[in-house]
Order: sequence, then C-alpha cells, then structure tokens
Amino acid sequence: MLDEGAALQRKFYEETAAEFMRKRVNWHDEHYRAVSYIARMASEWGISSFLDVGAGTGRSVEFLHDRGFHVRGIEPVEALIQQGIRIRPDLRDLLQCGLGESLPYDDDSFDAVCEFGVLHHVRRPQLVVQEMLRVARKAVFISDSNRFAQGRPIARLAKLLLFKAGLWPFVNWVKTGGKGYGYSADDGVFYSYSVYDSLDVLATWAGDLQLVSTVPVVSSCCFQPIFTSTHLLVCAVRLGITPE
Repeated sequence: MLDEGAALQRKFYEETAAEFMRKRVNWHDEHYRAVSYIARMASEWGISSFLDVGAGTGRSVEFLHDRGFHVRGIEPVEALIQQGIRIRPDLRDLLQCGLGESLPYDDDSFDAVCEFGVLHHVRRPQLVVQEMLRVARKAVFISDSNRFAQGRPIARLAKLLLFKAGLWPFVNWVKTGGKGYGYSADDGVFYSYSVYDSLDVLATWAGDLQLVSTVPVVSSCCFQPIFTSTHLLVCAVRLGITPE
C-alpha cells in the first residue's frame, strides 16, 4: 500500500498527465542538459543500453532511443505512460509500469541506469538508488536537486551543518509538521533531497564520480557546486570498465 506522500504524488500525476507535455516538459531544462551530456559521453564509457527509472511520459527514453541506444523506461503512474504512448506510439514496448524501489530486472541488466528529477519525489530515495546500482553494469546517472544550494546563504550553510551532524532529517520533520514532505501546485509532493545524499554509496560502487552542474551558475562563491547549483548531474562510472 502506498504511503500518504506517494499516494498524493500519484494522484497529482494522474490529474496532470494530459497537460504534462505542454506544461511540465521543457526540452531545454536541467534534465535535458543532463541526458544530452550522458548521450555525448556514452561511447567513451562503453554504454549502449539504458534503463530510465521514473520515466514519466518517456521523454528521456525517446531522446536516447532516437540516438540509437537500447533503452527501457519504468514508471509507476500508468497515466503518464499512456500519455507518452499517445504522442509516440513506437514507445509502447519501451515503457513499463513498475516501482523504482523494486525494479523487475536481473542484476547487471543494463549498461547504465539513470533518473531525472525523481528522487526528490521519493520518501526513501536510498532504496531506489540501491536498486539502480543492482541492475547497472557500468554506470549510474542521477540528475536531481541539491537542497544545499536552495535558500539564502545562511540557510544553505545551516542545512549543510545540520546534515553533517545527522540532525537534518529531524529538523525537516519539524519544519514540515511531521509529514516529511512539502507540496506545490507545480511539482506535487517533494522531499528534501540532495544528490550529495547519495554520493557515498555511488562512490563505493563506482570509484569514479563526476558532478556536472545542469543549471547556469552565476555566483562567485568558492564552495561550488554545493552552494551554487540547485540541480546537478552525478555520473558514477565503474573503474576498469572498457567498451565491449
């Protein structure tokens, strides 16, 4: 059974699925920049197959498929899948309904597993990341938000210090009135997430990490990108992997 936050978010997507492409998909946003970067670098990393977790209407699946990659997408909201298929019927066999916390694939099923703006909608993103690592052979890509670059400078520093002290989950719980999540008309349910939350487990699995800012950075702050980039792409590529 879905928890309250997950049920609310699913309802949000079901109600907005028909307007998703017009209102919510921007081919020049941070996630478009992320998937473009991944596609350009894929040959260097020996990547030919992808799984997109939380594929939505299949935007990134479409992008990678049209560039010759073998790609599949998994998405928990059937209404979003059907919206994508309506626009691109040829994606029908590439999109599957399922949960990121329990991917229906064997270990090492894909060269790379990616997600674009999904983890900040998930109560326990670490479960999704662990599943992504399980089914990936060569690389995992996370394009998502960074709480430490949001808010006024003093708030950014406070969040980092609280996170390092292990107190941020409690402070965020109090801040959200015990729910643990916020809600907006544009994004639905959102949790306090930063790609930095996942760096340790990604580094242990891959050994080689790249952080790429996917939004313009205009600040001269010396603590870049942690305090300056609201969205980042993390590329976790396993060392010693060579093209087949």
